[in-house]
Amino acid sequence: MSIDQRKADHIRINVTENVQFPNLTTGLERYRFVHQALPEVNLGDVCLEITVFGRWLRSPLLISSMTGGTEQAAYINRNLAEAAQAQRVAMGVGSQRAGIEHENVRQTFRVRDVAPDVLLFANLGAVQFNYGYTIDQCRRAVEMIDADALILHLNPLQEAVQPEGDVNWRGLLEKIGDVCEQLGKPVIVKEVGWGISAQTARRLIEAGVSAIDVAGAGGTSWSQVEMHRAPTERLRRLAGAFADWGIPTAESLVAAAQVRAELGRNDVHLFASGGVRTGQDIVKCVALGADLVGIASPFLKAAMESAEAVVEEMELLNAEARVAMFCSGVENIAALRQPGVLVKEQVGRSGD
Repeated sequence: MSIDQRKADHIRINVTENVQFPNLTTGLERYRFVHQALPEVNLGDVCLEITVFGRWLRSPLLISSMTGGTEQAAYINRNLAEAAQAQRVAMGVGSQRAGIEHENVRQTFRVRDVAPDVLLFANLGAVQFNYGYTIDQCRRAVEMIDADALILHLNPLQEAVQPEGDVNWRGLLEKIGDVCEQLGKPVIVKEVGWGISAQTARRLIEAGVSAIDVAGAGGTSWSQVEMHRAPTERLRRLAGAFADWGIPTAESLVAAAQVRAELGRNDVHLFASGGVRTGQDIVKCVALGADLVGIASPFLKAAMESAEAVVEEMELLNAEARVAMFCSGVENIAALRQPGVLVKEQVGRSGD
């Protein structure tokens, strides 16, 4: 199957099918903010501003990498980019392999003309380094969209259950380290929805990455997506067996933050994505250490309508985030991260 057909399938399935984790959750529901009945804060002063890679952003929202390579994807990406420019938030594009290999689809990824001020991330699959890609393709991906940084995404489970999957993952860490050293732009490594373990976070930080997007479990399950496009019953059963696989987003984020602290590498940014759906989810992730919080599925559905629909979704999310901060008695990101603002619920009772 061609890359563009696969991308079209991914859009269709994400919009029309239930591809959420059947049982596994993000883990964010286990955390709550301590309500302050006397917050001593003016809601109008609550500020979500943050700086990432030296760029000022109005809020920690990140439009997670989704698509590219088809005519429909071009429409979606431009609506997303227009909204990102209007709201001054960060954005990633989908995997640019199609654009690297086929000149006629490169324009489906290009959005700089409508988003000149956006913190914009290029995107390639890290496994492609074992299938002929080098630093040259990384530079071409960045140049293709005039990106500020490069995402290298990790999706071993998705590749393992695809009929056309790339399954040789040996020796990739060293190659990722080489890209970090040679690219001249920040390198972000992200999962696509099954989480980053503490061990992997440590290895990536030591390899020289500038940011990690934990992209945990609890939102869209890409094994479920692949189940819906599997051409045989065997592959459908194989993909379906992993419907609840992965590390929940909150667990992965906390683990990565602990590793970053142990290594004394607060210069490495942490991004959180995977099942983030509300403004409260966003500020919970920030309180747990995330600098950017990525959302995909709700923005994808809005972008199929219009840029205005994406802006409306962003404004509602940010309004909810500010109210959560206000009712917690905090005015800014730094205060949000202070001990005691967010607490973890106790599961069960002593002696149970």
